[in-house]
Amino acid sequence: MGTRGGPRFRAVVLGSRLAPVLLAGVLSAGCAGTAATGPGGAPSPTPPAHPASGRSPAPPSPSPRVTSPAELCARAVAYWARKVLDDDTYGDYQSMGLSNTQYEILRRVVAAARPIRQRQGTDAAQHLIDRQARTDCAERYRDGASGKGPWQ
Repeated sequence: MGTRGGPRFRAVVLGSRLAPVLLAGVLSAGCAGTAATGPGGAPSPTPPAHPASGRSPAPPSPSPRVTSPAELCARAVAYWARKVLDDDTYGDYQSMGLSNTQYEILRRVVAAARPIRQRQGTDAAQHLIDRQARTDCAERYRDGASGKGPWQ
């Protein structure tokens, strides 16, 4: 018969306190070790499966490509040309985020698109806007506008 302070009581108390700590340590070490490594501790060749779907996650997407100054110009000019064509009014080129040169391109594009819209409709005018904005901006930035940013 053991007493309250005897070895049997201390072992039971120590075991009941130590068991959850040991169990948690073993489980966390086991989970961490299997997710990142394959057999023998070598790195896993494929990512682990997604638990909900059972499929591997998608590979990382490639880095986005850099938008050229000519593309930026064409997008901005086409956007504002549509707005101006619909509203029939111009704003200040700086409030539009355009350079003086881009604003000149915008005015030429809208001037060419207005009669097309009257004769052939909005779709034809929008196609002309896209085409002429790309062409005029490509011409403007054909040399890369060396030493100047896209808003020059």
